[in-house]
Amino acid sequence: MTETRPDSPQTETGPRMGRRSFLWGTALAAAAPILTEAGLAQARLSATGAAPPPPDAVLINANENPLGPSKAACEAIARVAPLGGRYDRTGEQDQFIQTFASQHGLKPENVAVYAGSSEPLHYTVLAFTSPTRGLVTADPSYESPMLAATFAGAPIRKVALTADCAHDVRAMIAADPSPGVIYICNPNNPTGTVTARQDILWALEHKPAGSILLVDEAYIHLSDEQDVLDQVAAGKDLIVLRTFSKVYGMAGIRCGVALGRPDLLAKLQAYGQNSMPITALAAARASLIDPDLAPTRKAIIGDIRKGTLSWLKANGYKVMGEPHSNCFMIDTGRPGHQVIAALQAQKVYIGRIWPVWPNAVRVTVGSPDDMARFQTAFKAVMDSPAVASAAGVSHMAAAGAYGPAGVGGTTFLS
Repeated sequence: MTETRPDSPQTETGPRMGRRSFLWGTALAAAAPILTEAGLAQARLSATGAAPPPPDAVLINANENPLGPSKAACEAIARVAPLGGRYDRTGEQDQFIQTFASQHGLKPENVAVYAGSSEPLHYTVLAFTSPTRGLVTADPSYESPMLAATFAGAPIRKVALTADCAHDVRAMIAADPSPGVIYICNPNNPTGTVTARQDILWALEHKPAGSILLVDEAYIHLSDEQDVLDQVAAGKDLIVLRTFSKVYGMAGIRCGVALGRPDLLAKLQAYGQNSMPITALAAARASLIDPDLAPTRKAIIGDIRKGTLSWLKANGYKVMGEPHSNCFMIDTGRPGHQVIAALQAQKVYIGRIWPVWPNAVRVTVGSPDDMARFQTAFKAVMDSPAVASAAGVSHMAAAGAYGPAGVGGTTFLS
């Protein structure tokens, strides 16, 4: 277990949100950048000095869904687009919330809507951590919560994954006697591996009093693992995040939800909650009411993932754990930045690396053509001898490893 203690502004947390803390919270949120997959992917390219990807490049670097929004979602967007000169006059948000809540055994007051899940993830960490209430996260896992904790002045405790790349929930619970937030990304980003529901329930039962379990289910539809939304309905101390960016293919349209008790969700509102685009709401609801959409796409992406993983293993490459999502990690046995740069030279753009595993690279599951081109390029790169660390690494160091100046640098970003 490793600990990071950022040097940054402090936040006020507690059972009540007064005017002063409200104003401070909104100012802090405005000052603290919200990391998203898109932002992290773009920041890595900028930090290495790489040119923008050419039009014919393979983009498997941001966990996007190459299938895009469904036909029904596109039709819904077309239907409401002429109303876009007004705010939500036709109740698109209420209809979406009612649909989501009824499908998942929740009440409307358990559902807060955002432009994706990155905002509520960031706001949850700001709301519930402080210099005396830290963040506990797996290592490696999605980096955004750590940046938010840095702005909250909260200590960060990183806990290694288990041997099979699941969250080590017992070690995470033991890592901090009084954390503000314990973050579990399931399936995990970047490994695509799952943590059993029973382990998450154990963490919820044994966590320190007063802490919040933040369960990020951005990729849950792509796995066979059960979700924990019934724990939201039961009023437990957790917030669950969902997004329409993954299985529903709406990464560029932006819709997501935070799910929790009303009193927990209320604490997030101090950090802002803009009006949602009516196009995103309509597309998300159209996606929800298509019963075949998620399972069909899960099968398509799963087949492509399984085929790619079989090829990797047959050729002697080491995949980390057993991925069940739209991303996976490969231990290349050489500096990951070097492999990334060599693939970019062949117009194949894969994801970033994590400091704890400097030789491992993350790959998004793309289309069959994407993955065929990846296989050809990856084999060519791995058949070539390793070279000295690329100049791109020095670019990243100069850029703070694509973390904003004074916000932790290479502590958790790479």
